[in-house]
Amino acid sequence: MDDHVYKQVRLTGSSTQSSDDAVRRAIARAAETINHMRWFRVVETRGHIEHDKVQHWQVTIEVGFTLED
Repeated sequence: MDDHVYKQVRLTGSSTQSSDDAVRRAIARAAETINHMRWFRVVETRGHIEHDKVQHWQVTIEVGFTLED
């Protein structure tokens, strides 16, 4: 196995559907500019409530990616 050096970034995704969708949206958007993403970790989950119902999810994640040679 090759040795790797990782860099981490913190992202917050949002969704009206679910926390899972918020994570997927954050990763999909980051993939437009970040290469070689390898892992993520959920740091915080929060939401917005209206009329006693969850209306919006926000999930903050840390994403690790390998640096290019």
